[in-house]
Amino acid sequence: MSFDFEPMRARTPGAPAVILLSGGLDSATVLAIAKKLDYTPYALSFRYGQRHSSELDAAVRVAQKLGAARHEIIDLDLRRFVGGSALTDDAYAVPTSAGAKNEIPITYVPARNTIMLSVALGWAEALGGLDIFFGANAVDYSGYPDCRPEYVKSFEATANLATKAGVESTQSSTRFRIHAPIISLSKAEIIQAGIQLGVDFSMTVSCYQANAAGEACGRCESCRLRKEGFASAKVPDPTHYAS
Repeated sequence: MSFDFEPMRARTPGAPAVILLSGGLDSATVLAIAKKLDYTPYALSFRYGQRHSSELDAAVRVAQKLGAARHEIIDLDLRRFVGGSALTDDAYAVPTSAGAKNEIPITYVPARNTIMLSVALGWAEALGGLDIFFGANAVDYSGYPDCRPEYVKSFEATANLATKAGVESTQSSTRFRIHAPIISLSKAEIIQAGIQLGVDFSMTVSCYQANAAGEACGRCESCRLRKEGFASAKVPDPTHYAS
């Protein structure tokens, strides 16, 4: 299968783009896509109070391996908002089975993508860039409201209303673009795209509750989607699972 990401190609070869990089399968693929489209990628990760640091360790590996020009990890303590999410509040257990249909799960972190994209927007404007990439997905995802196409479109409008670059621009070719290149792909298709671009998925960590060694639990929803993705793509699963 081939994938057409050409509409997102850099308007100027080597133009800077900020890529939200969690250290998981999806964001690693997005970084590889941005690189393929002739951007100079600046990777941005967050230590936001998530249950483990293994995904940030993975983000460091991915940024180095895929050639990010710079990688920043921002400290942002969302654990201060007690009760917000199972990923930031240990009072809640990470679910190991799918929740009710059309119900936003407890693993949703309130406003996380909006916060992260806002920081990415600030960095992009400081770099003189007009492009931000992130791994939103509306197919094999957990029902998060900030992973939908209408959300991406809305944030792009906000970016062009809230910045000097956006306000001073008189044409679409010089306005901010928020890219979500895998938003309509299945997990299997994301894996296939990443493999075509040379992504080593054994470096990535997707588990909500990985251990200190970066080994996945194999039971949470993120692990389930990842397992099913590799099976559907007919690709050996390189994930390191805890015993």
